[in-house]
Amino acid sequence: MQISVTYRFTQRLDAPARIAFQWCTDYQPDDLSLMHEEGERKIRWLTKDTVILHELVHHKGTQTRKIKLVRLNPSSLSWYNVQLSGPNKHSVFVYQLTPEGANHCRLSFTGLLVVYSRSKLSERRLGLIARRERSYDASAWKHLAKALHEQMITEREP
Repeated sequence: MQISVTYRFTQRLDAPARIAFQWCTDYQPDDLSLMHEEGERKIRWLTKDTVILHELVHHKGTQTRKIKLVRLNPSSLSWYNVQLSGPNKHSVFVYQLTPEGANHCRLSFTGLLVVYSRSKLSERRLGLIARRERSYDASAWKHLAKALHEQMITEREP
């Protein structure tokens, strides 16, 4: 049985929106470490706006393999990530940057999670899943926001 769960959050980024977009979508093998995760990432660009990410994430003694399809839309400062395999298979994660003045922007994140279960889940249980996923993703983006902020400071220094 599959159940859809939606969750959202926002994260302020201390960079102009265009620079933040380039930074957020310049996929690198060590990006997981910026989110305080351990693992490996392989990157395969299909086109200038389409990338496949193969990830192996280590967490609490377990390993999780994920394959993600990411599509970029630079003109709208947005992108989405479709989970092709892994525990969140068929889930979609949508990212939108909105400028906030000349030197800041806001990331709006929407998680459209597909939850797999052998039995019907209560609304309470689905709410707990949404809160757990939101907390996990929001935490990763807090770490990413800090890494971007530190890079912006380093680039401004003479």
